[in-house]
Amino acid sequence: MNSTLPGSFYTLPENYAREIERFFVQGWVAVGREEQVREAGQHFVCDIAGESVIVTRDVAGQLRAHFNVCRHRGTRMCLESHGKFKNAITCPYHGWTYGLDGTLMSAPQMPAEFRRADYSLHSVAVTAWQGHLWVNLSGAAPPLELPSLFDNWRMQELVRRERIVYNVGCNWKLIISNYNECLHCPLVHPSLNRLTDYLGADNDVGSASCFGGDMGFRNDAQTMSETGRLTRAYLPGLDERERKLVRYYTLLPNLLLSLHPDYMMTHTLWPRGVDRTEVVCEWSFHPSERGDIRDAVDFWDRTNREDWEMCERSQLGISSRAYRPGAYSPREELLERFDRIVEG
Repeated sequence: MNSTLPGSFYTLPENYAREIERFFVQGWVAVGREEQVREAGQHFVCDIAGESVIVTRDVAGQLRAHFNVCRHRGTRMCLESHGKFKNAITCPYHGWTYGLDGTLMSAPQMPAEFRRADYSLHSVAVTAWQGHLWVNLSGAAPPLELPSLFDNWRMQELVRRERIVYNVGCNWKLIISNYNECLHCPLVHPSLNRLTDYLGADNDVGSASCFGGDMGFRNDAQTMSETGRLTRAYLPGLDERERKLVRYYTLLPNLLLSLHPDYMMTHTLWPRGVDRTEVVCEWSFHPSERGDIRDAVDFWDRTNREDWEMCERSQLGISSRAYRPGAYSPREELLERFDRIVEG
């Protein structure tokens, strides 16, 4: 019988550093939504594996991402988390100015032989998938390929309505493991367990980058919310079966995708240390939906906090000298799948 990962995978800085390089530098990383950069100059800044990256859209409408490093003296140019450039990126130190496409437009007081063309910003690979933005720091990853089983949710049409940031005292992998099983739901999530059968998941081990499954409702529930009752229209495009379930999938390394009949919830994971993870949870709805969304947000905010407590407890226990790898339940096949991916 296979065992769970050794404690060193969650506690040793050198293992953490290897994972960051493998998953967050060499691979594609989810960073945000296209709606954040719909117009030229709109931008946001993200911190990936210790690197600051500017994501924007140029005047031709093309997505762009750049290392947030001036080519003159290495100054970090942009400190705000988001905003809108006026058709250029200007370093506040010596005034070097770049087009939104990264080309150097102006470099004051440089000699005549200086070639601006040699000093464009260092670019970062960026792509969009169903409204989600992904970047690859290494520039060497193959094209992003994800399955079509999410198509009917038409995620690219949805609009973010709420965002909560959590700081969780555990290794990033524990959050993914927690997300991929519901055996803990009767004890940890009584409100959630009232709406869905914790043994009713239809698991899909998928690929090395995407795995998850569907969970239906019980007790006549129609969605995951405080009441379980549908107060919004179904998302357009869903078939009858999809209206009766939530599709939960992990898109490695850092996007947890929860697709409901009437909204989308995402968790984006940002490892900040071997035992620290920033989690950005966002709720997105159809643009025609203008009603109250607190029934969904409050339900999941409470559920999230219940999960984070257990993840932090797991980190504490795994850090003990008494910890030894455990055994998987047959219902934890997604955890085992993830652990084997991590092992490489």
